[in-house]
Amino acid sequence: MAAAKKELQLQLETQVNALQKFQKDIAKNHQVRRQYTIQHGENEMVQKELELLNDDANVFKLIGPVLVKQDLVEAKTNVNKRISYITAELKRLDATLKTLEESQAAKRDEVLRLQQRIQGGQPGKGRA
Repeated sequence: MAAAKKELQLQLETQVNALQKFQKDIAKNHQVRRQYTIQHGENEMVQKELELLNDDANVFKLIGPVLVKQDLVEAKTNVNKRISYITAELKRLDATLKTLEESQAAKRDEVLRLQQRIQGGQPGKGRA
């Protein structure tokens, strides 16, 4: 009986550790997604500003401490590519997050089942 209880405790500990890893991965995903969302908003703002410019307007790009003149069409193309890339990354992060959340829910269910098995094998212990 004691060996079975120890085995259940070890299984529970393993599952709890796996659950905590999923929680950390989800938190990291949220952090990265937040950064991409900020970048997406900034790039959309730049895109709107570039659309307001005349075709002969001077556009400069900050590279390190230097402003470098850039063609308006090239600037618009670069911003559109960045927005496309960020949008694709956000979709990828959303898909990853969905998978992580599903895995987390499954692990949580497994932890609860193990806890119930452990508690079920301990008559006389009160439920608080």
